[in-house]
Amino acid sequence: MRRSGRIFLLLLTLLVTLRVGERAVYQAYHAPGIGQQSQDFFVQAGTSRDVADALAKARIIKYTSVFRAAEFFTRGQGPLRTGEYLVPAHASVAEILRLLRQGKQVEHQLTIPEGLTSQQIAALINAAPLAAGKVAPPPEGSVLPQTYNYLWNTPRATLLRRAQAAMHTALHAAWAGRAPGLPLHSKAAAVNLAAIVQAEAKLTAEMPRIASVYENRLNQGMKLQADPTVIYAITNGAKVGGVDLQPADLSNPSPYNTYMHGGLPPGPICTPGLAALNAVLHPAQTDDFYFVANGTGGHTFSRSFQGQLRAIKKYLDTR
Repeated sequence: MRRSGRIFLLLLTLLVTLRVGERAVYQAYHAPGIGQQSQDFFVQAGTSRDVADALAKARIIKYTSVFRAAEFFTRGQGPLRTGEYLVPAHASVAEILRLLRQGKQVEHQLTIPEGLTSQQIAALINAAPLAAGKVAPPPEGSVLPQTYNYLWNTPRATLLRRAQAAMHTALHAAWAGRAPGLPLHSKAAAVNLAAIVQAEAKLTAEMPRIASVYENRLNQGMKLQADPTVIYAITNGAKVGGVDLQPADLSNPSPYNTYMHGGLPPGPICTPGLAALNAVLHPAQTDDFYFVANGTGGHTFSRSFQGQLRAIKKYLDTR
């Protein structure tokens, strides 16, 4: 065979080999992966070898060498980012690399309900899954009850700061739009009374009327006589409900006991929500000074003590 023919055959063989190799690489890069179901995957700080080993251990990829080679040759698309990702079932190496470079991380949710004490809120935040660190109980009434999204390894202190910033913003806006003539002369006083309304009200619709009772009492110099403040006092700030009060409890000397002391307590007894804040800043216009549970989740309101006694008797007769 002539020399030119041999060179041609050699080049042809090389070309075929390259084409076959290119096709094999393409297939390895884009072929469905071995993951049988979607699963969370955590990218820790480390090398691509560490990530590849973790993917293989999680049964998401089969060959670490293929992943590492693909990561190297596509490195211009960006670094692998630490975080938590939801890898779809049968994700290819191409899909995994795109996810770990540009994908949205898994979001978790922390819901802070209305009416919790600061001790309960700290316990809730400290139990938030996949967050980092610990927090101490914040100042009472300083966080806004709502749902907060967060990513894996978010410091719990960051979650608490976000909740406190949200309360600061919400309180500032609510206070700016308050009704005139309220017996509340500061934002702190508004939070203080809103916490009592929050603890008393089972029905959101009743909050403005409950707020009116307490504000009518403040205007007349009457004691608030709110049971939740007594519960807060006798439990050392642990809770504001779920305790059957005894007559002796009403004489507890704590400054939080509004049966013993006039005006508002020294501070909030729990975390009020926006509805309770708006209720005390826009109370119903009533002549009510009393209310008592009616046994169905709501309350019976009265203008006089005699009316209150009748409402109490009616409630007791239904038990």
